[in-house]
Amino acid sequence: MLVRALKDCRETIAGDRSVLRELLHPGKTKLKLRYSLAHATVAPGRVTLPHRLRTSEVYYILAGRGIISINDEQQPVRAGQAVYIPPNSLQYIRNPGRTRLKFLCIVDPAWTKADEIVEHRPRRSALSAIRDPQ
Repeated sequence: MLVRALKDCRETIAGDRSVLRELLHPGKTKLKLRYSLAHATVAPGRVTLPHRLRTSEVYYILAGRGIISINDEQQPVRAGQAVYIPPNSLQYIRNPGRTRLKFLCIVDPAWTKADEIVEHRPRRSALSAIRDPQ
């Protein structure tokens, strides 16, 4: 059995510029897992860099609100919602709120740096003014 507390996981800045804490990863634990599980946060008014994963990903929104962009679609998201992101999709998430956006990232098969391609400049649509849904 393995139980990990979020506070015990090292905080890093991910390639997409979100704040990330890896909870479970098969390359960093002795568990037999196919997937990786991380906790991410995006500060108010910030947007992650557009990026693609060769693998599928799921975001589960824990707190706050955001606007997720997958390829050419944008959708508001809030706590209690899950988002499926197909492999090779261009994705980013924007936090238009006043509190931190917190979510879990589940990547299957497990995330590797080689599977991620990050655009190093936000897309114009990511920076455009999107009203904070009330």
